[in-house]
Amino acid sequence: MNTPLDWPSIIGLCGTACIIGAYAYLTLAKATNPFVLHGTNLMGAALLTVSLIYHTNWASLVLEGFWAAIAIFGLARAWRARTIEGEKS
Repeated sequence: MNTPLDWPSIIGLCGTACIIGAYAYLTLAKATNPFVLHGTNLMGAALLTVSLIYHTNWASLVLEGFWAAIAIFGLARAWRARTIEGEKS
């Protein structure tokens, strides 16, 4: 494999690090903050999408779309839960 390490690839590697970091956080933390978890996953999906736009891989691009959608859903659910808790106080 003789693929150069260009800017889109470096951005994609940062996205990969975000997703792996979020998974490690979920696995290792005693209690997780959903904003950190889903926000990091969303950032990872966005960065990988940038890379995949330049180096197109349709299967991976679809995967990142679903990954981002799930992260957005998780953020919205966490935001709603936070709002409901604020109203109870």
